Amino acid sequence: MKTQINKTQTRAQARPKLSTSVWQLLLMIGLLTAAASPPMLSVVQAAEKSSSKKSTAKKTATEPAQADPAYPADQANPGNKNDPWWSPNDGREFPREQIALNPNGALTTLNVAGPTDTRGHAFFTPLGKNGRACITCHQPSDNMSLSVNTIKDRWAALAEKDPLFAAADGANCPHLPMAQASSHSLLLDRGLFRIALPWPPQSASGEKIKPEFSIEVVRDPTGCNQSAVYGLKGKEKSISVYRRPRPVANLKYIMAVGYAFDPKSGLPLQRDKETGEYVSEALMADSRALTLKAQAVDAIKVHLQRHGNPSPAQVKQIVEFESQIYSAQSHDVWGRSLADAGAKGGPEAMVHAKPGILQTAVKPTWQEFQSWKDATKQKSDYTDEQQKFRESVARGAALFTAKNFLIKGTAGINSMGFGDPLRNSCAMCHNMVGSGIDIAPGRIDLGTTNEPFAKPSPELPLFKLTCNDHAKPHPFLGKVVYTQDPGYAMTTGRCEDIGKISTQAMRGLSGRAPYFANGSAATLREIVEIYDRRYNIKYTEQEIQDLVNLMQAL
Repeated sequence: MKTQINKTQTRAQARPKLSTSVWQLLLMIGLLTAAASPPMLSVVQAAEKSSSKKSTAKKTATEPAQADPAYPADQANPGNKNDPWWSPNDGREFPREQIALNPNGALTTLNVAGPTDTRGHAFFTPLGKNGRACITCHQPSDNMSLSVNTIKDRWAALAEKDPLFAAADGANCPHLPMAQASSHSLLLDRGLFRIALPWPPQSASGEKIKPEFSIEVVRDPTGCNQSAVYGLKGKEKSISVYRRPRPVANLKYIMAVGYAFDPKSGLPLQRDKETGEYVSEALMADSRALTLKAQAVDAIKVHLQRHGNPSPAQVKQIVEFESQIYSAQSHDVWGRSLADAGAKGGPEAMVHAKPGILQTAVKPTWQEFQSWKDATKQKSDYTDEQQKFRESVARGAALFTAKNFLIKGTAGINSMGFGDPLRNSCAMCHNMVGSGIDIAPGRIDLGTTNEPFAKPSPELPLFKLTCNDHAKPHPFLGKVVYTQDPGYAMTTGRCEDIGKISTQAMRGLSGRAPYFANGSAATLREIVEIYDRRYNIKYTEQEIQDLVNLMQAL
């Protein structure tokens, strides 16, 4: 009997071109099970033992969240238990485990506190005027982020009527005609939301900063940066940059503090003003919000367009929910677990592991796959293709740590006393075991936004930043920098920070293309190729494929 893909799947899920027999295998192990169904794989059993008391508590909201009456609740297929898309006010129970297909296999999202009643829950309720909720841009099928494929599916289903495409940031600029796909091209093609940053810049605490540089608009394809309302000289006095949504999962790793100081600069880390605790400064691309609470408030006011602050109870409920979510690739394209044969892929290992561990030669960043070095010693039922894939992943993990190359001209690395050039590997910056994020505040000018290394992108704005005479210039680009996104400099006002972007965690990459903060890499292979060009690494074709296979398995 021929197996057919469930019609409720998104195009992103149906995209893998697998044989009928493979789809039958996926069906047998439960990979096509609806999100609301009981878990088919015992991925969360251990986690639930330690949180069974929390499971019952989570079904009662701390405080029922109230949608803004100025905007109707989303009506996009509410409550369809077979739909991988979660709409605001969906009403479904958010289960312990959700498995979603992607082109490289399947991704699992764990809710370790157990099933959560989403009715009235602040994460799932529109708290502002545009009909969005937090869940709108943080979908479990997409590693709690959003892939371009999913975004395109939403446009095909509802076009501008879906709150995802709200004018404020889901369009290239709010003044454009919302019914036209071209008005949302950056979101549809590169998965980018508009981020309006105030001018003059503001610090993470909201204080205005006197910048060390002036800023001019050189290229403005969206019309927003020269708008009389939204532009640099407009009523709102801001610049518009365009960025990807970061995953709301595995947050204990992102928030982990490895040191009480920044090893790159020798300066103390910033502290949470409420608790006095050190913060990782790794939560956002430009570190403009330092805590989960601050980020939640910012997102609700900006991306949900709420007038005034949410209640403390609502913020608390959002932060608690986000902190109990883990997500990672869990199965390969053959439906085999990435945690078999001694490996520790998938999200379960992340639940129990300690965060904030700096990788070493003995304990490398991706130690999860060391057991796959010789797949011939593993399960006898592996095909040759499956064995070769596992050995390739293990080689990629070794390359990630051991393949040294010359890192040069990179602000945030070579400007911090490590030498220029410096011989090191990918793991110098992607150095937290099990996550791949930087254990130190990893704000680096990799060249993804600053010329001359940034990918030519005429669809994105281009700014000219000129440093003042008294300012310390950008360490490698000098006093005048052309950039698509000033990055961390819009939080500090410093010239030396122009183009610096915080290092991202690397789990669940298969579910959330494209990559980098500005979506400049459409595929995992393109990530490798960008680094290869930037640092003249000269990877062999085999090494490129090994690194791609590693990232597929994360």
